[in-house]
Amino acid sequence: MAKGTRPEAGWDIESVAAELLACEDERREREPFTDEWPELDLDTGYAIQDLNLQKRLDRGEKLVGVKLGLTSRAKQQRMGVHFPFVAWLTDAMILPIGDPVPQSTLIHPRIEPEIVFVMGDRLEGPGVTAAQAMAAVESVWGGAEVIDSRYRNFRFKAGDVSADNASSGAFVTGPVGLPPTDLDLALEAVLVEVNGEIVDSATGAAVQGHPGEALALAANDLARRGHAIEPGWIVLTGGMTDAVFAPPGSSVAMHFTNLGSVFINGGE
Repeated sequence: MAKGTRPEAGWDIESVAAELLACEDERREREPFTDEWPELDLDTGYAIQDLNLQKRLDRGEKLVGVKLGLTSRAKQQRMGVHFPFVAWLTDAMILPIGDPVPQSTLIHPRIEPEIVFVMGDRLEGPGVTAAQAMAAVESVWGGAEVIDSRYRNFRFKAGDVSADNASSGAFVTGPVGLPPTDLDLALEAVLVEVNGEIVDSATGAAVQGHPGEALALAANDLARRGHAIEPGWIVLTGGMTDAVFAPPGSSVAMHFTNLGSVFINGGE
């Protein structure tokens, strides 16, 4: 298939998966597939996502966890999509503390604050409650996700964004990890600082009312797809605020009440 072109027979799961990985590898954006394939729905998008996970594993990446996207009302309103998504995290997406935004590999990165879980026990749906989900958590961290999208101007529908691994890019976890029993996560606050100015704030309640609700949602959604959340996995529970742009030369910090601060510079 030529770069950025539509197969003669139209798009399908295999061709969309290949095109999305090509866009990622080539740092190339495109219009959403639903412009040409309106039948691309959420479940078809997840099938594409799962196919590309296998391709990532086949090329040597390691599965390290899952992420939720669009769990906050702020993000849903901005994107025009009104329910959360679950996607995969691999070790290739880890951004070590102190490293800049990988501008050379991302198309149009934005940064959002996250409450991050490291799992102690296996969590398998369906029917998982927030209390059951939190009982499986080993530790809680402050973090940030550097989201990206293979779609021009972050324009997409549900099928597009689920296929695109919920706009995955990179992620970093902060310096402080605490047991979940030490925190009131609904009240855990974050201040978002860009170039020395506080531009946004939120609490954990912005994430589905409580980050544990997002974790339960992930477990139940993955069960529908035949998966569970495994011990040791990292779970990004979703952006607490709207994402901020991260151009070269920028400086972004996420200051949590109890979970420390996460600093990311925009690089060059």
